[in-house]
Amino acid sequence: MKIKKGDNIEIIAGKDKGKRGKVTHTLPRFAKVVVEGLNIIKKHTKARKEGEKGQRIEVASPIDVSNVMLVCPHTDKLTRVGYKVEGNQKVRISKRAQKEI
Repeated sequence: MKIKKGDNIEIIAGKDKGKRGKVTHTLPRFAKVVVEGLNIIKKHTKARKEGEKGQRIEVASPIDVSNVMLVCPHTDKLTRVGYKVEGNQKVRISKRAQKEI
């Protein structure tokens, strides 16, 4: 997966299209990412103890990695991610700026 934890991304499809945020979790097995403050769902919880009330909790749910795109840190525009081998290390590069991310 080319998107990593801590990357700034923009959602390119879905109900939050056009919004930007930071990746908090990645789920490579399912090809999904969790973005801070975006793709929010309401989760209902039951009262567990006597006298306690049930609640509605807002939770950021995973979004498919195909619906997000990396924001280039150099140009502040959307970009695809590529790889370049420098010495013995493989580094991610921005396809738009051709610079290391």
